[in-house]
Amino acid sequence: MYVKKVWLTALSVALLVGVSGCSAGNGAPNPNAQIQTPNAVNSPPKEEAKAVTTQATVAAIGDILIHSSLYKDAQTANGGYDFRYQFELVKPYLLKPDLAIANQETMIGGVEVGLSDYPMFNSPYEVGDALKDAGIDVVSIANNHSLDAGEKGIRSAIKHWNELGIPYVGVYESAEDQAKIRVVEKNGIKFAILSYTYGTNGIPVPEGKDYLINLIDPVKMKAAVREAKGMADVVIMNLHTGNEYQRLPSDEQKELVREMTKEGVDIVLGHHPHVLQPVEWIDNGDGRKSFVIYSLGNFISGQDEIYREIGGILELEVEKVTKGDEKTITLKNPAFLPVWTHKRNWRQYKVIPLADVTPQQLPKSKELYEEINAHMKQWVPELKNTMPK
Repeated sequence: MYVKKVWLTALSVALLVGVSGCSAGNGAPNPNAQIQTPNAVNSPPKEEAKAVTTQATVAAIGDILIHSSLYKDAQTANGGYDFRYQFELVKPYLLKPDLAIANQETMIGGVEVGLSDYPMFNSPYEVGDALKDAGIDVVSIANNHSLDAGEKGIRSAIKHWNELGIPYVGVYESAEDQAKIRVVEKNGIKFAILSYTYGTNGIPVPEGKDYLINLIDPVKMKAAVREAKGMADVVIMNLHTGNEYQRLPSDEQKELVREMTKEGVDIVLGHHPHVLQPVEWIDNGDGRKSFVIYSLGNFISGQDEIYREIGGILELEVEKVTKGDEKTITLKNPAFLPVWTHKRNWRQYKVIPLADVTPQQLPKSKELYEEINAHMKQWVPELKNTMPK
């Protein structure tokens, strides 16, 4: 019985090898054959990575240009300043977007530096307080007035922006500060924000302190864009350039914008002309489309020519689709809400959506509203002229 058992076991093993293995051709088992286990045979196919979609809305406004009539209007009984009421009618539109950017045209060096008007501006700290209250998340401060109050004005302003917790771009307190790309994350989408100006009205940058302000230099700008692209999903560039009071962009503006979008800039926010210039999609020839508004105009100012009194809020949706290690960024649904700065006898300043302005407040306001909308969308017919609060 014992011998029989051994013979049967050996026979079973031989049969198992013969069935599961491959013959070498002469009936001998293949020594390299692998025995498949039930787990290997029945394992399910690897699941394909699922696409994850997230969205964020970006908004931008133009020049916060604080003439003396504005800060005198904002002066309080105790000698301080409160600009919040000047923005209360547009505040709902600025609180809603995920990321709101403003061009702070005048340095908020504060009263200690000495308040001043055109042509050498310096504004109260409280301008920054009002912008934060209104929903502004980031300020661009590289412009031709950045050095109006000197290095002292820049350092004082930066101190207050830091106290408010609002990131600033375009002027800096050190070389290390300048080298740090500002990246803000909203809804899982990372935005890198840059800022440059054509000049400083002839005021020289202090020797050895080039870091105080970002001047337009295409070579340096392209290097910053490449670095920013490695850190963020979307690159936004504020460009302070163009011809003042000209309602269409110059050839130089267009050329610089295309040079930057080709390098990788996704959104260009233009400043300096003090009047609105249209928006445009730019096809970069590599499957990417960038969006530019050549000039956001004055959002609030003491200027009194009609087109200098009209600015607006740009809004743009950003969609990010992530699938495994791949991501796709899409810009879509651009909208622009025109606004008008109301004033009476250089007081009672208030930014009002142009659609809400009455003919009693501004003669031919409805016709002007239609004109501005046509002007802004002439190259992008799908541009919306309304947005929800």
